Amino acid sequence: MPLFPIRPSAAWRRLPALAGALSLLAVAAGLAVTQSSAEEARLVPPPAVDESAAPGTATETAVLAGGCFWGVQGVFQHVKGITSAVSGYAGGDARTAQYETVSGGGTGHAESVKITYDPHQISYGRILQIYFSVAHDPTQLNRQGPDSGTQYRSAIFPADAEQARVAKAYVDQLNQAGTFDAAIVTKIEPGRSFYPAEDYHQDYLTLHPTSPYIAINDLPKVEALQRLFPDSYRTDPVLVSAQTN
Repeated sequence: MPLFPIRPSAAWRRLPALAGALSLLAVAAGLAVTQSSAEEARLVPPPAVDESAAPGTATETAVLAGGCFWGVQGVFQHVKGITSAVSGYAGGDARTAQYETVSGGGTGHAESVKITYDPHQISYGRILQIYFSVAHDPTQLNRQGPDSGTQYRSAIFPADAEQARVAKAYVDQLNQAGTFDAAIVTKIEPGRSFYPAEDYHQDYLTLHPTSPYIAINDLPKVEALQRLFPDSYRTDPVLVSAQTN
């Protein structure tokens, strides 16, 4: 049994030095677990319907949920054309947008990532292709890997009707093609606000690469991004801390 079969509590994660020490002890002790085969990355076909960049538009945003936001944020921070990727919550009210409350599973929130991107460098459809290919497994209902609950659901929160149209068409396309062994359960939830998560959740993959949770569940996603999307991969991540300092 792994030392940390699920993510440690928020209080534990506020102690990065201790977290790193325990992570190294876990590795030294040979406490090995494997990534679920259901989460293995695959290159899915690009969307037949995509969104075109509007003239004069410098940036656009996309909000996606696919399990723990650490991994989803970590993936998109390594994608060219992304100028910001912020972990947070979407689907519920502002008053419940705190980690300890969301973790109870009854707020309607999903752990999400708000992605800001240059539509002249990367399209919304390409972002969705990466999302379905490497960021998570869209066939898992209300869970990803070791995490379970509606707060870990697969969900797209479109910014407008055009994004909703592209997302729905893409889900239909992948389902009709039988791209996955099971039906995609990703929900498309328009009209939802995004609320940034606490500071200690930001840039977590980059700051804690030796954490057992990150090493087992999330670093393979970044490696898959580099392998499957070499033209879209950037070595240096776009960090929240670099933009706020």
